[in-house]
This record gives sequence, structure tokens and C-alpha cells, in this order.
Amino acid sequence: MAITGEGLAIWTEERLKTFLQADSFDGDDVDYVAVIRAYRHMPPEIFTKFVALYVAEGHDLNAKNRNGETMVQTMSSHTQGAEYIEILKAAGAA
Repeated sequence: MAITGEGLAIWTEERLKTFLQADSFDGDDVDYVAVIRAYRHMPPEIFTKFVALYVAEGHDLNAKNRNGETMVQTMSSHTQGAEYIEILKAAGAA
């Protein structure tokens, strides 16, 4: 299934799944890295689909970086973060 729209790249479920696979080279939880990477590359409507897949695959919505911050805490300092925070909280993030 492809997700398309004006100005959007084609996002297939397979492509979304590639964002679930993350490495941490600095002590951040890999689940934190996966969501932050998706947040940086996806518009909100695609990020919503990613978060649903992320949760369904058993990943941690409250994973932390090496400084002890959750994804919500990190995004709260970003100008564009509010909509993404709402998506995470709707999915169960604290």
C-alpha cells in the first residue's frame, strides 16, 4: 500500500518499516533514534502512520536519549514539534 499526496514522496509500508531499524552510536535508546529520525524526515500525516506501525511492532514510545529525555521532551523544544507531540501522545507517549 502506498501513501501519496500532493508534494509527498510515495511512502509504502516497506519504506516506513525501514525507519524502525535504527542504530545508536552515542548511547541513545534505538527506539528513540528511530522516532527522531522519522520525525526529521516525515510530514505529520506520514509520521502518524509510522507511529501506528512503531507501536504495533512493540517499540517504546517513551524511550530516552543519553541525556534522559524522551522524544516528547526533545520535540517540545522545536518550533515545528507540537503536531508531532500530539501524534505521539495520542498513541500513548507520556
